[in-house]
Amino acid sequence: MVLGMSLSTFTMIHVLISLIGIGSGVVVAYGLMVGKPLPGLTAIFITFTALTSLTGFLFPIEHLTPGIILGILSLIVLAGAIVGRYALHLAGIGRGLYVVCATIAFYFNFFVLVAQSFMKVPALHALAPTQKEPPFAITQGVVLVIFVVIGIFGMKNFHVAPQRESLKRAA
Repeated sequence: MVLGMSLSTFTMIHVLISLIGIGSGVVVAYGLMVGKPLPGLTAIFITFTALTSLTGFLFPIEHLTPGIILGILSLIVLAGAIVGRYALHLAGIGRGLYVVCATIAFYFNFFVLVAQSFMKVPALHALAPTQKEPPFAITQGVVLVIFVVIGIFGMKNFHVAPQRESLKRAA
């Protein structure tokens, strides 16, 4: 039991939370690449990506796992994204901090999606049953390259007026 739920129910909720984080992350990543801030979806992305890590810590564990380490790292980079986006209002270093940290947090979530897909989807599991086989490594390598490209385009194109300046102009 986790939070009064069966482990299977809790797992289903955790997966749903993760998929919302990933789905909103796809749109937020697009916004980064084309210079659109998408504030509502950004809040959803950050919230559900944080909830993904936080709910991951609630699973029964007996020792430190790579998943726990990735969850901790994800929360650290999400904190950076939050500081860049909301505390620094995308001004100065805030823009770069937000773009880099949001991209890394999304990558971590997607990395886990790929790993879980190779564990749970029979056709993928047959290709890489231990996740040490070339199909798994190639897939994760391609995913990494895609996220590096997202980060590069985000740094190049995500130049929005900082929120403070926008508010001053409106006054």
